[in-house]
Amino acid sequence: MVKEKSMSAHNLRGFDLLSSVRHNKGTAFNHQEREALGLRGLLPPAVFGLDDHKRRALANIRRKDSDIERYVFMQSLMGRNQTLFYRLVIDHIEELMPIIYTPTVGQACREFAHIFRQPRGFYISPSDKGDIRTILNNWPEKDIRVVVITDGERILGLGDLGTNGMGIPIGKLALYTACAGIPPEQCLPVMLDVGTNNQALREDPLYLGTPIPRIRGEDYIQLVDEFVTAIQDAFPKALIQFEDFLTPNAYALLNTYRNQVLCFNDDIQGTAAVALAGVYASCKPAGKQFKDLKVMFLGAGSAATGIADLLKVALMAEGLSEPEALARLWFVDVSGLVVKGRTDLMSHNLPYAHAHTQMPFIEAIEDIKPDVLIGATGCPGTFNQSVIRKMCEHNARPVIFALSNPTSQAECTAEQAYAWSNGHVIFASGSPFAPVEYDGNRYQPGQGNNAYIFPGIGLGAIVAEAKLISDEMFLAAASTLAQCVTEEEVAAGSVYPKLTRIREVSLDIAVAVAKTAYAQALAQSEPPLNLRETIAQRMYDPHYE
Repeated sequence: MVKEKSMSAHNLRGFDLLSSVRHNKGTAFNHQEREALGLRGLLPPAVFGLDDHKRRALANIRRKDSDIERYVFMQSLMGRNQTLFYRLVIDHIEELMPIIYTPTVGQACREFAHIFRQPRGFYISPSDKGDIRTILNNWPEKDIRVVVITDGERILGLGDLGTNGMGIPIGKLALYTACAGIPPEQCLPVMLDVGTNNQALREDPLYLGTPIPRIRGEDYIQLVDEFVTAIQDAFPKALIQFEDFLTPNAYALLNTYRNQVLCFNDDIQGTAAVALAGVYASCKPAGKQFKDLKVMFLGAGSAATGIADLLKVALMAEGLSEPEALARLWFVDVSGLVVKGRTDLMSHNLPYAHAHTQMPFIEAIEDIKPDVLIGATGCPGTFNQSVIRKMCEHNARPVIFALSNPTSQAECTAEQAYAWSNGHVIFASGSPFAPVEYDGNRYQPGQGNNAYIFPGIGLGAIVAEAKLISDEMFLAAASTLAQCVTEEEVAAGSVYPKLTRIREVSLDIAVAVAKTAYAQALAQSEPPLNLRETIAQRMYDPHYE
């Protein structure tokens, strides 16, 4: 594993060293280091190791009264000692991922301006138009490999949070490092602040963004294009991840740049891959073949349509024609079944508009008889008892994925799904749910967390120096993730691996993605003799020197 730079690799001394987020190790500096580095008198006399620091930090986290206070603590820790932060997250991933990301990050974004402690990330506003490449020089790191950018318009299932949405790029990049070992100094969170249509935010005296209505049209497009061009020039090896854009913009940006630069949209493609992996893994306990499945989506936004797009590619890889694959994928939105003849559909919905009678959700389940039901609505309670029981009428083991985030927005809870199906459901959610005890059995619901996919995608693309991210890379990632699920995990009710194995899973996915890049002639680096070992050695492993 790549080791953190030793103290001899820099010239920092005294308070400058203790203020360095990358090099500070606090009371872990031994007496010899304190003498050599001008630290005598600046630290308490006792010397402690990383395990001691972890123990103290965990005790402080666990005594907090709320998850948002735990989030604030972890963000402060990230800002003063990144080694301890990442070691803590890696070693306690099940406990801390829900704190630093979903679901707590939703509340953190809502309150971002009020819990703000120190600047983190890069902000671009309309006043920066024409100067983006110049101001990127202000960023201290020069070898950026992953950029996560949002404009804050569709944060999780919470809507337009403007500049408060910066919590999402910060959180995503923390997972790139914790889950796939991409060094933190190679990560850049970006907020494209183009205003907000959330009037309450604009009127908030503590709001950190530009308090104007959102910029639209050509001005918006030009600002994004200038950003993409500037990133390519400043950091030519950087992967750009678009995150939490409103559906029309999400698709427009992805379609514009996907064949030009190294980029992807996690809401569309990452969500698709993690959902596809769950569907793959559900086939064995459901006793069905993937190519025979019928899938119904509740919600027709970017996440749901992205899943369908990748499912179509996967079904065609199984030998189905494109019309045959499309015929297995059905959508229901607020107006009912998506069918031909409707005049209110967006362009990305049209391939899934079938020649069929218009009908409401429950009737559509009765008529179509889907094997898999996927929710991406952002509307809690939409998978009610009638929905679950209707699915059970046509499936011995119905597959129900309630993917909306955060937990408060999930289409149903795990407990509801198991109770209403008498324990027969194969359930997964976007946010974590606790184990469920039902009828003498204990179920561990799987979390279809994009963190299973995007860190490995990024790591594989970085090592291969990929030119583009292809659909085949997401197929390879989904297939690999499904293969990582053990029989014991499936028996416990989960179609995803335990989070404690996520670095191993990310490594497997990175290998699969890099192999795909080499096979498709999309890699700019030469394939190493031992790809897995090469990737493993690139993974950041936080520890004190």
